[in-house]
Amino acid sequence: MAPRGRLLLAGALSALLLACQSASAASPSQPAPATGPTGQAAARPAASSNPAAASQPVSAAKPPAVQQSDAAPRIRLEALPFGFRQPLFLTHAGDGRGRQFVVEKGGAIRIVKGGQLVPTPFLDIQARVRASGSEQGLLGLAFHPRYAENGRFFVAYTDSSGRNTVERYQVSSDPDRGDPSTGVTLLSIDDPAQNHNGGMLTFGPDGMLWVGTGDGGGSGDRYGNGQNRQTLLGKMLRLDVDSGEPYGIPADNPFVGQPEYRPEIWAMGLRNPWRYTFDRATGDLWIADVGQNAYEEIDLVTAGTAGGLNFGWPLMEGMHCFPESASCDQTPYVRPVAEYGRGGGCSVTGGYVYRGSASPSLQGLYFFGDFCTGRVWSLDRQGDGWRMTEQLQQAIQISSFGEDEAGEVYLTTFSGGDGSHQIYRIVAQ
Repeated sequence: MAPRGRLLLAGALSALLLACQSASAASPSQPAPATGPTGQAAARPAASSNPAAASQPVSAAKPPAVQQSDAAPRIRLEALPFGFRQPLFLTHAGDGRGRQFVVEKGGAIRIVKGGQLVPTPFLDIQARVRASGSEQGLLGLAFHPRYAENGRFFVAYTDSSGRNTVERYQVSSDPDRGDPSTGVTLLSIDDPAQNHNGGMLTFGPDGMLWVGTGDGGGSGDRYGNGQNRQTLLGKMLRLDVDSGEPYGIPADNPFVGQPEYRPEIWAMGLRNPWRYTFDRATGDLWIADVGQNAYEEIDLVTAGTAGGLNFGWPLMEGMHCFPESASCDQTPYVRPVAEYGRGGGCSVTGGYVYRGSASPSLQGLYFFGDFCTGRVWSLDRQGDGWRMTEQLQQAIQISSFGEDEAGEVYLTTFSGGDGSHQIYRIVAQ
């Protein structure tokens, strides 16, 4: 594992990939419009200062979580025996083959099979990906729930023009190789800055593709996207990839038939959702949203909650009005179940609820971390409240968490300056 001094070298590559920006990133003077699959620019009505959610906010059990002395079961990290180039995600195909797929920032997807790294990438689209920005690159991967039957998988990346892009691909006749010639674009969203690109993709228990987008970058939502109902930035989108081409709108999306909203929107008011996941046992949705200057937050949406939620950005940061000197009506907004301030770090990385079998004592713990400090916490319910346990802190930059087919949880890191970065499996002590 790299000493802390070597994080400066890794930082030169990542430049605080997910860090909250108190100063704005380099960006054009005018915001670029968000577009749908047609490429047509959307209108930009003024955002309401206090928009009401379409449904009742999710009630949390005495949020936020607090650090408690009766700590949860403890963990340690077990390193995989080989390195990767800036790994940003790990997932599985759900096809019974037990493979792990590792997303590398530069534009390649690698396979770990039978404990060995397959030499040839599953997919290499480096020629299409812009990875020069600290938060740009190949950012997400999701396999269709019926991948074993249809061979379809989806990726999210920033393209050569910096647009946030979601594409569909097909596996080749070789199960360890995707076919790069089969790419079909679902979304191509203009983004006015290099940071806050979101990039996570996942299929929910409902079979829909969930796409989380950042607010377009800069600081303080300078482009006004978080509460803008006519842009796809700063939102949680829900797409039906089995209906329509390249996708359809689920009939039960909350804003269907309301022309003032884009129909893809399931929730709004997000700054930069850096990893969100569904608990495979309960169907609950966990969202980690990167904060601005003061607070990082973890949001929980319980299974069965109707859409139309508003997470509050840029009117709220964590449990607080934004900026803290302002006053705001918090009633319409979903409040986090956990938050931490700058004493804990500067950029949250969301994870998974552990549902594996190798470490039974970890069952039901939600794991998350901080990119800047290398801290890992667990979160779990304790009565009508929440217990937040700092599990460890190491000299690593936590770029993401991952989950394999068996429910084991991993974390991906930028942990060295030599181009070979580590992935660790979370195991009980």
